[in-house]
Amino acid sequence: MDYLQNFDANKKIDEITAWIRQWFDENGPKASAVVGISGGKDSTIVAALLTKALGKERVVGVLMPNGEQKDIADSKKVVEVLGIEHYIVNINAAVEGLYAGISKAVEDATAMNVDSVSVHEISRDAIINTPPRIRMTTLYAVAASLPNGGRVANTCNRSEDYVGYSTKYGDAAGDFSPCSDFTVTEMRLIGDALGLPRDLIHKTPSDGLSGMSDEDKLGFTYDELDHYIFTGILDDEEKKKKIDRMHELNLHKLRVIPMFKQK
Repeated sequence: MDYLQNFDANKKIDEITAWIRQWFDENGPKASAVVGISGGKDSTIVAALLTKALGKERVVGVLMPNGEQKDIADSKKVVEVLGIEHYIVNINAAVEGLYAGISKAVEDATAMNVDSVSVHEISRDAIINTPPRIRMTTLYAVAASLPNGGRVANTCNRSEDYVGYSTKYGDAAGDFSPCSDFTVTEMRLIGDALGLPRDLIHKTPSDGLSGMSDEDKLGFTYDELDHYIFTGILDDEEKKKKIDRMHELNLHKLRVIPMFKQK
């Protein structure tokens, strides 16, 4: 990782925490930071940075299993290590209720006029992206219910954003984003410098749905992706083309919603 030989994780921690404090001074001097706790490195690191910047009394973690979460113990470990207030909100009823509502609507529409029905069943993309969007809705509901209000933290990193490995209006949403300019490699260095449990910071990332790791699903490793982001070089031409294609297709997730302006 020659491209990161001058990366000073401790300096970055100081810069991020100063930025967080300034942002809250301007956008919620008394508000708490609300962060979804998945048990993965990104939400763990963001929660730790928020705690360092604001104090544990102003950070609220929300654990949001969809039914059973195999690694829920990791999420609980995060809030325990940081000593922050937390809530466990199981989103399964909301997810299944929405699926059932859509299925019923499709059945009703089909019964009335078969030829006009476009949706025949809930798509795989909808099944993958609905839980993250309901989780974000949950975070905003918790934030709006806090006595002094809450501001929702985005926990995305630069590597995942680069290839669009996030859900629009799901985990890609939030009020402020302290770590989206840092790659996975940098995030791990920051997590280690924060003294966070190694098993959380270096655990194999997965979506918890497919049974595959993120890297298996992407078709390349985060080390390869980060090296390409920093240097523009990747020996495997097929992987390079795939990364470029994913980046172009998913740029809309990083842009402000287009708005028509009157002349």
